[in-house]
Amino acid sequence: MKENELATKIIGAAIEVHKQLGPGLLESTYETCLAFELRQIGLDVNQQIALPVIYKDVKLNAGYRIDLLVENKVIIEIKSVEALADIHTAQLLTYLKLKDLKLGLLINFNEVLLKNGLKRVLNGYL
Repeated sequence: MKENELATKIIGAAIEVHKQLGPGLLESTYETCLAFELRQIGLDVNQQIALPVIYKDVKLNAGYRIDLLVENKVIIEIKSVEALADIHTAQLLTYLKLKDLKLGLLINFNEVLLKNGLKRVLNGYL
């Protein structure tokens, strides 16, 4: 399955989670529920993946964690904040570069209408 097809399925699942829970909960709650929804539709989902940094040819554990990795192709960074900021996009872009992936979804569940909290981030294209 290509990244765009995955993104469509992920967004549909995120909308379902948001419909059920609404805004105002912890990021970890949305992460757990979204992972459940994605697994229910048959997708491979990994949570809280450690992401090392390569510094001077040495792999270092710097504490970075990917919230969700779907089918080893799409990174999902979950937020529950008042508004998405440029630093959130930069964080996801860094994760995409470190993992050498093309597509990431930044999802802020703390919105009345979830589509206002969705952002696609492409590695190499800002």
